[in-house]
Parts: sequence; C-alpha cells; structure tokens
Amino acid sequence: MRCRRERRRSGPVGVSGGLTLLPWLLLGMGAFSNILQGKTPNPVIGGAGLLIFNSLYINVVFRAFDKRKREAASTRWCLVVMGLVTSGLALGYGGSWLTFFPLLGLATGAVLRGRTLGVAVLGLSAVGGAIAVYHDGWGAVGVVYGTFLSGMVTAAILALSETVRELRETRQELARAAVEQERLRFSRDLHDLLGHTLSVIVVKSEAARRLAPRDLDAALAQVADIESVGRQALVEIREAVTGYREASLAGELDRARGVLAAAGIEPVVRQSGPPLPPRTAALLGWVVRESVTNAIRHSGATRCEIEVRGAAERVRLVITDDGGGGVGSNPPGGGPADGGPAGSGLKGLAERLAAAGGTLVGGPAPGGRGFRVTAELPVDESPVRTAAELEGEDR
Repeated sequence: MRCRRERRRSGPVGVSGGLTLLPWLLLGMGAFSNILQGKTPNPVIGGAGLLIFNSLYINVVFRAFDKRKREAASTRWCLVVMGLVTSGLALGYGGSWLTFFPLLGLATGAVLRGRTLGVAVLGLSAVGGAIAVYHDGWGAVGVVYGTFLSGMVTAAILALSETVRELRETRQELARAAVEQERLRFSRDLHDLLGHTLSVIVVKSEAARRLAPRDLDAALAQVADIESVGRQALVEIREAVTGYREASLAGELDRARGVLAAAGIEPVVRQSGPPLPPRTAALLGWVVRESVTNAIRHSGATRCEIEVRGAAERVRLVITDDGGGGVGSNPPGGGPADGGPAGSGLKGLAERLAAAGGTLVGGPAPGGRGFRVTAELPVDESPVRTAAELEGEDR
C-alpha cells in the first residue's frame, strides 16, 4: 500500500514538473523561423541540430524530477551531447541560435546539484560568452547573464521544491508514527491487563475441574474466585478504555502541543474561563483530538490555534489551521478520520455534541485560507459515571 502511494505521489510530480519547463523551448522559435524562411545556411544540418536539441531537452527535463533518473549516467551524457550540439549550432550560425545556451543552462540547473552545478554553469556561461563575442561583440553579455541566471535560479527553485516535499512527507510520517505509537501503547496496556487475569482464570479453572469429582465445595470456591477475577478485569478494562477514549481536555491540549510541534506545526493554545465539568471537558477533548489529528494528516498547515473560552453557562472551542482550507479536516458531513473508530470523525462528534445540547461547525477559515472548527457546549454539571458504576449496572 505504501509503495503504491509513493508511486502515485512521485509520478504526477515528475510529469507536471517537466511540463512547466517545456514552454521555455519557445526561446528557440527564432532559429526555427530562420530555417523556414531560408535564412539559415545548410538548413538540413540546422534542422537536424534543432531536432536533436529539443528531443534531448524534453528527455532531460522530464528525467530531472525523478532522483534516480536524474542521477543516472545516461542523463549526464544527454547534457554533454546537448552542450556539444548547442556549441556547434551557435558557433556555426550565431544570432538567434545563441539563445540555446540559456536553455542549456536551464536543463543543467534542473539536473545537477552542489559543486558540480556551479562548475558546469560557469563553464557553459564562459563558452556561450566566447562564442557570442565571436559573432556579436557586446551582445555576449546577455548570453552570459541568461545562461548563468537560468541555470542557478532553476536549480534553486527545484531544490527548494524538493525540500518542501520532503518536509511534507516527514510530517506525514511523524503523524502516522504518533498514531501508531498511541495504538501500540493501548495494545500494550490491554496485553498487560489481560495477560495476568487470563492466566489466573485458566489456573483456577483447571483447579476447579480437578476438585469437582471429590470436593464440590472447594470447586465452587474456585468458580467464585474466577467470577471475582473476571469482574475485576471487566472494571479495569473499562477504566483503560475510558481513559483512552475520554481523555480530559487539559490532557488533550497538552497532547496537541506535543504532536503539532513534532509534526512541524506551530501550536498556539489559549484557555480562559472557569474549570469545566468532566462531561463537558471530555467532549471538547474529543473535538481537540480529532481536529488536531486531521490538521496533521491532511491540512499541510504551519500553524494551528486552539482557543477555549469558558463562561458560567456555556463554553466555546475554536480550532483554526492555516492549511489548505477544508482539506485539512473532515467536514461535519464527512467520514471518520483515518485510524479512528467508526463515527469518530467530525460528523460523529457533531452528533454527540448535538445530543449534549451543543453545536459543532467546520468550514474554511475567514479569508478562505485554512480550516476552522467551532464547538459550543452548555456547561454540564451532571456527574460522569465511573467504570465501577457501569460494572455495577451489569450485575
């Protein structure tokens, strides 16, 4: 699954990136026009050179956006052939044919990196300038400037684009790792909780089976112990699940600060008003967890603001990110977030808040940049039932 996602991500980037560099071939229209108008001596040679250069240019710029292909020896040889063709055509014809040097500089900047790039671009600029001086005198300044600028600027832009893409992928990996780490923690808690309990139940069951034929009272005592251990395990499991699913608002805000910072998103948390009752805090904690998870996974945001404003009768929670505006979070009509239990998306939360007399609204932030989730709840002073009380109801 992960390999398929990476292929889908890298494929379109390479194609769209190569397409952005194709319009620069229009710089060679002057040479093409000279061939059509018969102004070029030996038009067959000129046309062949133009075809070879354009073919190599298209091949190189499309390969430049795939790291493995970009660093292949065949791509470097294509640049060498392009350099020879460009030098030959410029030396033989001059004039508009000198514009192929900036095009060659652009292709070089798309492929090479580091010290090799600087040496190559300076060399091309020097060769282009020397040939331009031979044909055009002071016109060589434009050729040197264009060749050097096209190569270095292209390399800088593409290097920045690659860095941004790698940062996004790293942020997604951090978010995925945080979710998996929480799942692992919960699974370990359950394993530690159930491992001892089930072992005790198995041992006491075997003892009851052995005692039953000769001492029924002792066997019944073992069965009673099994029942007691099972009930205690049920209480502990419910407490573990309650702690996992209904974390307090304060705990979720602390967790949000950590995971947002780890994902490269600046967290801004503001809280005012009186302390909230457990039921209200638990519901708002769910909203914080879901919204922050969606912001990390989908928004591409760099900043996320969480504001809690409490009053005597009503509390308001606003979570705003500066990401893609609606892409970052599931709208209230959307499905659950990745990796969450069924109904844990904003739609499910909106239903839970509505049942508690509140509202939840999600949509683009003011100005159209980013996504905002707003939750309002009445302050509910009714006590939250404990796991022990729930266990008592089943008796």
